[in-house]
Amino acid sequence: MNILELIYPKTCGMCEEISNSYLCSKCKLKIKNLLKLNTTKYKDKCFNSHTYLFKYEEGIRDKLLKYKFRDYSYLYKFFSEIIINNCNLKNNYDIILPVPIHKKRKSKRGYNQSELISKEISKNINVEYSKDVLIKTVDTVPQSTLNQHQREKNVLGIYKVINSQIIKDKNILLIDDIYTTGSTVNECSKVLKQNGAKLVDVLTIAKD
Repeated sequence: MNILELIYPKTCGMCEEISNSYLCSKCKLKIKNLLKLNTTKYKDKCFNSHTYLFKYEEGIRDKLLKYKFRDYSYLYKFFSEIIINNCNLKNNYDIILPVPIHKKRKSKRGYNQSELISKEISKNINVEYSKDVLIKTVDTVPQSTLNQHQREKNVLGIYKVINSQIIKDKNILLIDDIYTTGSTVNECSKVLKQNGAKLVDVLTIAKD
């Protein structure tokens, strides 16, 4: 145990009790019962496939809301551990990218929830990670407040690629927290493909 863990001991993301892991042995069965790991391949979207681990319901919805909106940033360790233990990501990708949020929203929240998870997964599977490729240029209204048609319009033209040489001819894993209509990840994937990406797969914690 390092000094930081003595000051800030590990806490199970599910039961929120001090543990030797971010998912304690007691809660592993709960997670196993909630797990709905699924991969769908697409020919009519700009990304090639979408993988999710949970449906956006029950205890997972509560955890995601806490993680995203209530300053439970440490839950990135909990979600990352579940992803790493259940998804075979090694040797499939050249680079991992998070879906970006606007700099104003990141400043207000203090972190990008997808960025924290992307960085942790990158470190654990030894795949390059970058937050300096895809950026969000417009601070739009939250997608969660809109219907499907409004969501599609809300994301048009708001993402931009910088440092495009980093993604040229690369296989990319794009990470976000929740998939609802797919409008956000599709627009991100479109911009990535336009700037030279070879393949884009999407991974989210949950699907609504």
